[in-house]
Amino acid sequence: MKCISTLLLAGATTTFMLLAASAFGAQKPAHYVFTNNDPPGKTSNSATFYAADAGGLLTEKAVVTTGFGGIGGGYFGQDKVRALLKGGEQCVYVSDSFTGLIGAVVVQTLELAGAFAGSQDDNGQTNGVGLATNGSYLYASYTSANTIGTFKVLADCKLKFLGDVDANGLNCGSGDGMAVHANMLVVTYDDGSIESFDVSQGEPVSNGDEQDSTGSHSGNTYPDGVDITQDGHYAIFGDTSPFTVVEVSDISSGKLTATVVYRLGSGISASNVLLSPDETLLYISNTQNGKITAAFFDKTNGTLTRGCTSGFLKGFDIDWAYMGTLATENPQGTGGVIYAAEFGSPSSIGIVEVTSQGGKCRLKESPKSPVVDPQSPGLLSIGVFPPRSF
Repeated sequence: MKCISTLLLAGATTTFMLLAASAFGAQKPAHYVFTNNDPPGKTSNSATFYAADAGGLLTEKAVVTTGFGGIGGGYFGQDKVRALLKGGEQCVYVSDSFTGLIGAVVVQTLELAGAFAGSQDDNGQTNGVGLATNGSYLYASYTSANTIGTFKVLADCKLKFLGDVDANGLNCGSGDGMAVHANMLVVTYDDGSIESFDVSQGEPVSNGDEQDSTGSHSGNTYPDGVDITQDGHYAIFGDTSPFTVVEVSDISSGKLTATVVYRLGSGISASNVLLSPDETLLYISNTQNGKITAAFFDKTNGTLTRGCTSGFLKGFDIDWAYMGTLATENPQGTGGVIYAAEFGSPSSIGIVEVTSQGGKCRLKESPKSPVVDPQSPGLLSIGVFPPRSF
């Protein structure tokens, strides 16, 4: 009952704010960090929304039921949440791995616009359902069906399913990380291969560039998460590896090229990567040893150099075991604060402060960290609203 009453309160509060905005002029969008709580089995899935203040502190605002059934886990590099800010549309999308449903939340009211299904066979019961959006379309990678579903984004955050395409790695791997920029969708597979698709007509069409990453040739490092630069020139892959390994591909030709490998530290795995809003830093989730690494990124030539690494975040290996996706507090500059999904029972969100000046950086956990997410027994995906602009 707590979830229902909290949701109604949030809706009532937001309704008042919308009325005030119409009377006194447009107001800035609300600032939230949100989750995919992903409880295993056929119980209801949900997203917890936290109001974020200027210093990074998170305060629970609402818990929104998004569908039915999670798996309490999945691929580290897979993002099971996405935010969309386009014109008047303010939306958050959350995947339900067990059923394959995509829950759509209207941010202004924190209410569900609907839960939208792909085809009959589309679900992510093996390793989850990853999401990506370019504003016009939402893409869902179904790990059980080895398909990518395309949904057209409609008014009021609703979705219309258009169809599926097969998506298999070179060695029959299933889709893992996924990112889209303009008309190009980039996908990693759990067998170490990568591929891009042309999405200029909505549904993905392979660019015929599927290949094993350079790092995967060594047999112990595999692309997992992926991000794309604002100009669409480079795709950056975070690898599951015994070390902090990142790979970069020049995609300016419209196709993937052979990746360049960077070893950026001794942290175990770099399974999630996130460019800072100004693209000066690449934030790396060391998923298996409880730290965050930042590397300096040169967006003119796509190169990476070592930066800094945080200490072990509080509670690692005691209260939580793995780190999931990352998000930044601000949609400009270095992002100010990094939020990190912490996989535990219950799970939590780590808060890490960023400073960067004169070619040096520092990552320091905030005294406000962590914030517990009691709704999640296995948190791997978080997001922020408003989202980064690319």
